[in-house]
Amino acid sequence: MRLLLDTQLILWWLNGDRALPEAAVMHARQPGATVFVSKASLWEMAIKAAIGKLDADIPRVAAEIPANGFRWLEIEPAHIVRLVSLPFFADHKDPFDRLLVAQCLAEPLLMLTTDAKLGRYGPTVLVV
Repeated sequence: MRLLLDTQLILWWLNGDRALPEAAVMHARQPGATVFVSKASLWEMAIKAAIGKLDADIPRVAAEIPANGFRWLEIEPAHIVRLVSLPFFADHKDPFDRLLVAQCLAEPLLMLTTDAKLGRYGPTVLVV
């Protein structure tokens, strides 16, 4: 199984936060699972850290991704192209979340998230 963790799950995972759903850990630790982290998530974290919305050591986060056995997912032209076909929802227009969904559709990957609003994008998103 090829999985993509959303940004919040990554932060919880790296910080050992008790908010990390056991279902996310279970899926990520399945035999044969390959877990990806999008560079879009690192970009989102860096922006939020720079404007004071997130307290995170971005170089440490970047180093911890491969140290935890996760693989980086690059942002490819096919991912950007896939964004065009995604619907907009009035109550959720987050550009980073939309890019993660587009990446999952293009690769394909299964996105793990706790954001129920992302479940509207269909079976490529698993709300845990």
